[in-house]
Amino acid sequence: MNAPEQASRLRRAWRVLLRPRLRRVDLAVAALLGLLGFAAAVQVRSTQGEGVLASARQEDLVRILDDLTSRSARLRQEVTTLTATRERLTTGSGQEQAAIAEARRRAQVLGVLAGTVAARGPGVLVTVSDPEHKVGADVLLDALEEMRDAGAEAVQLEGSVDPASNTPAAGQSVRVVASTSFVDDPDAGGIRVDGTLLLPQYRFVVIGDPATISAALAIPGGVADNVGQRGGRAVVVRRDSVLVGALRALDRPRYARPADAPSG
Repeated sequence: MNAPEQASRLRRAWRVLLRPRLRRVDLAVAALLGLLGFAAAVQVRSTQGEGVLASARQEDLVRILDDLTSRSARLRQEVTTLTATRERLTTGSGQEQAAIAEARRRAQVLGVLAGTVAARGPGVLVTVSDPEHKVGADVLLDALEEMRDAGAEAVQLEGSVDPASNTPAAGQSVRVVASTSFVDDPDAGGIRVDGTLLLPQYRFVVIGDPATISAALAIPGGVADNVGQRGGRAVVVRRDSVLVGALRALDRPRYARPADAPSG
């Protein structure tokens, strides 16, 4: 074999050795590295999201934990109640009486939720002062949502509450339901709630667990802090019994009517 042929064969051998080859092992290693990178990115994002709780004070963490525990207890109680109701309606000889009693109970509950029935029970009075007229509809809406999350069952919003007599002016009470709207009215210096103009100072009359609702409103960065940043003040007073007496009138249906009972 002459020297040129030997050099050419040597070059071909080096090219074969240096040529990249894709093997199953290489694919498995690449997939594993991709999964490790994804897991690391998720862990970093999760760690960043927990920064607020990591920097919170111990008493704030205890308050948040109590709030979550109370919500969990309410949900477990609701599951127990619904399970017992299902058992009464599906078993035993008194199914018809149980169904009638349950229908009446549900009608009363729905009346409270719809705002057509007055309600009384333990709750809180949340007074929001606004001396600088900077507490807008967004602040009151946030407060309402926070109280609903804490288990508020019936809510009434009052305006022009006199600090001396602790009573609202005439026509300054609105029953708050799921469809209630909050709109700023800067010309009038107040907030229109379902079209009714309410003027400061405002007061929420809320039925629910007083401890849970007051704790939810006092969470750092929550309602109390938000009102304070607007130059106002939110004062929560717990009561063993409050009355949500403002009612809403139901519109009579124009076209709908009860369906005829099925034959047989």
